[in-house]
Amino acid sequence: MAFNDSGLADRLRKARGEDKEAEEKPMDFAESYRLRGKMLGVLLRDARIVARRSIEDCAALLHMSPQEYEAWEYGDVVPGLPQLEILAYYLGVPVKHFWGAELIGDSERDPTRAQDQYIALRNRMIGALLRQAREEAGLSIEEVAQNCGLDATQVEAYELGDAQPPMHELSVLASAVRKTMSYFLESSSYIGELLAQREAWERFTEMSEEMQQFVANPRNIGYIHIAMMFSQMPPDKLRDMGESMLEITL
Repeated sequence: MAFNDSGLADRLRKARGEDKEAEEKPMDFAESYRLRGKMLGVLLRDARIVARRSIEDCAALLHMSPQEYEAWEYGDVVPGLPQLEILAYYLGVPVKHFWGAELIGDSERDPTRAQDQYIALRNRMIGALLRQAREEAGLSIEEVAQNCGLDATQVEAYELGDAQPPMHELSVLASAVRKTMSYFLESSSYIGELLAQREAWERFTEMSEEMQQFVANPRNIGYIHIAMMFSQMPPDKLRDMGESMLEITL
């Protein structure tokens, strides 16, 4: 069975009532749902191909047979939101992609090129951060190189982004310029956001069960906001506030 991607979006829009002639006729809900299912299948297939995943890969992820997953892409069966959320994370697309009507752009169809560009950009960013930290620490390239057992020319290449520092060398360089590895982590891109979320979740799971329940309770949002305000106040003002509260209780 072959896919017919072209025209599906137009047909879906007509089923939604965007076509003037269709607006004059009673809504055919069965046809609307059928077209929506077909469009979702096309979007699933498109995202999978762009991510270079096979039907078997996606089926294994969701603990289902390849035939069952293929039925989703044909639009014969429609998955629920939880399955789409898992697929969105796995295929590297926003989950809202699956309730739109647009295919992924051609510029995004070469993940290898995008990855190469990302790696080159990140190496330059890491190098700039390394240089900034070195200068803040008042160290020269030669001093850092000597402390890390590296050539000064190699350290300079890392700072310029001309070479990628291996992980074991970067960790030593981080210590030499008085920074932790977290200092070099990306935090502004989609990948960075995912990494930050995982780090935040790990810190949350390290809390005591009592504290987790407190933070997860929506009724305690106000207390959390107050704690955030306190954390941003200068120490002298916190001290004054503490003394004032102590006087009230006496």
